Amino acid sequence: MRKNEYADYRSVIADSWNRCIAWGLEHDHEPTPLMPESARLEEINRQHSELLSVTEAEVLPYYRNVLSSSRCLILLADQHATVLNSWGDERITETRLKPWFQTGANWQEQNCGTNAIGTSIAVSAPVQIQRNEHFLKTNRSIIGSAAPIFDAHRQIAGVLSVFSDAYLPQAHTLGMVRLLSQSVENRLIKRQFGPDHFQITLNTTADNFDSPWSGILVCDDFGKIIASNQRADQLLGMNTVEARLDELFTSRRHQILEHPETETLQLTTRSKVRLSARIKRPTRVNENPNRIDRLSQSNEGCYSDELLGIDNLEFGDSAVKRCATQSLKVLQRGVPVLITGETGVGKEVLVKALHRASHRKDQPLVAVNCAAIPPELVESELFGYEAGAFTGARAQGSLGFIRKAHKGLLFLDEIGEMPLSAQSRLLRVLQERLVTPVGSTDSVPVDILLVTATNQPLGTRIESGHFRADLYYRINGLCVELPALRNRSDRSLLIQNLYSRHRDPGQSEQLSPKVLSAFENHPWPGNIRQLVNVLRVAIAIADGEDVQVWHLPEDFLAEFETAAGEESDPRIAEPRAPGVEVEQEDTLATTLKVYRKCTGNVSQAARELAISRNTLYKRLRELGVR
Repeated sequence: MRKNEYADYRSVIADSWNRCIAWGLEHDHEPTPLMPESARLEEINRQHSELLSVTEAEVLPYYRNVLSSSRCLILLADQHATVLNSWGDERITETRLKPWFQTGANWQEQNCGTNAIGTSIAVSAPVQIQRNEHFLKTNRSIIGSAAPIFDAHRQIAGVLSVFSDAYLPQAHTLGMVRLLSQSVENRLIKRQFGPDHFQITLNTTADNFDSPWSGILVCDDFGKIIASNQRADQLLGMNTVEARLDELFTSRRHQILEHPETETLQLTTRSKVRLSARIKRPTRVNENPNRIDRLSQSNEGCYSDELLGIDNLEFGDSAVKRCATQSLKVLQRGVPVLITGETGVGKEVLVKALHRASHRKDQPLVAVNCAAIPPELVESELFGYEAGAFTGARAQGSLGFIRKAHKGLLFLDEIGEMPLSAQSRLLRVLQERLVTPVGSTDSVPVDILLVTATNQPLGTRIESGHFRADLYYRINGLCVELPALRNRSDRSLLIQNLYSRHRDPGQSEQLSPKVLSAFENHPWPGNIRQLVNVLRVAIAIADGEDVQVWHLPEDFLAEFETAAGEESDPRIAEPRAPGVEVEQEDTLATTLKVYRKCTGNVSQAARELAISRNTLYKRLRELGVR
């Protein structure tokens, strides 16, 4: 546990004890459960029938597969700390505590002091209360971990908790409870709102859509957010409820809602954060399949990094070629490779190509995003664990990612986000080529090729104390930097190649000079990932026609203005809108003609002129129109 985290944890316990003292509780107090009458209990269960049903659907499979061999008890309580149901082994409790684990018992702090359920509700956050941290002595034989379940309006709908009497590593238990509560929260939102609305699943990478830690947005046909989970708020940096897609992302609403369900969508937030997304439509939308189905079909056989080999990662750029050839040479000799570069430059694509070109191509490639794993679960996920190593451990144990990569290649992405405790264990693995699973004293030999990646300078992380210098020198056998797209000498050929992979049948084999000019001169803050997304959007909007400048997304054009002030990039020739025959120098006249043609619709006029709304407003002010 980090120093600041420990301080916060101690503060939670201290504040709870102060509340107990204020309520007049004493350490020797032995309360009796405040059990509601049967009629009232039935009413409580009816009110929370959805919560009970969803929790049982999420918890029971997990209990049967993971917890059945553990001496622990899972409790579901409502927002007032009343127990609704329980699963697991009641033998963990002493006879005098059994009533507290029965349906109807209430765990509010006012009644039974500092405890996992009541304190979690009080602070609206996951907590873990261990033995002597309980205010009442009568509760000090148990350990409790609890996490609140929030509804779509950020109100506590219930609390999920795990109680145990075992002296076992408890960080894993808290992580497990957080995972389960997030799963319940997500399912509640989808069940309540999903069937009749669009569902958008968000995450930092496309590999983690099925994770409970994915963000969820539920919106109507107009892009208004009807419901969302807390993870979505975290990813987007704001409360997303009642917001609109146009306020959250640079892509336009129809570009998001019409995106093929089977294809990953790359989105950029208004604060320039890049996210991967998947969309699921309500059944009723598919009643008009012409547009949507054809969009889906047009993307079949789109570019995939699986098609790339080590020899066609570049089309003449010496820096990319040098990265690929040098990395392959040293990796073949067992030397670790560290790949740096901006987000979206193709680090994972390079790793996959290296694996396919290496002598271990028939062995596993295990890719791990270190930033996507909850900190308390990193060690057990990476190094594996023995059966019974902690509360919630699988009966058969777990190999862990490192052992799964035995004889193959292990790719640790975003390694700068790895917790310090896991860094220490990883260093030992790399030094000794031995893995010691959590809960075991026996070490297991491993043979791996190691590739790591980061988009942030590890030197800064070392100076701030967040990354070990000795681990840095261990993973930095060869450090290569993939250039940003704007700096690649083969940018034009790369763009044409990707376009050819994405284009619809019947569209021109080559991009028009104006579109290609716009692409070549764009700053590309999202690099190749952004390029692929822009191409897909433009091809979809072109709808079988040749791609023109006015088919490009508005946020793409606005980025020129971000890079060069408020005016469009002067290197891009002003495009002519369809049906408007004027010379380039007649910019204001063109603007006025298109604006009138669009009957004053600013968004439509800006789209046809291939400029942002701000630039259009500025021109209209010069014309005295607005």
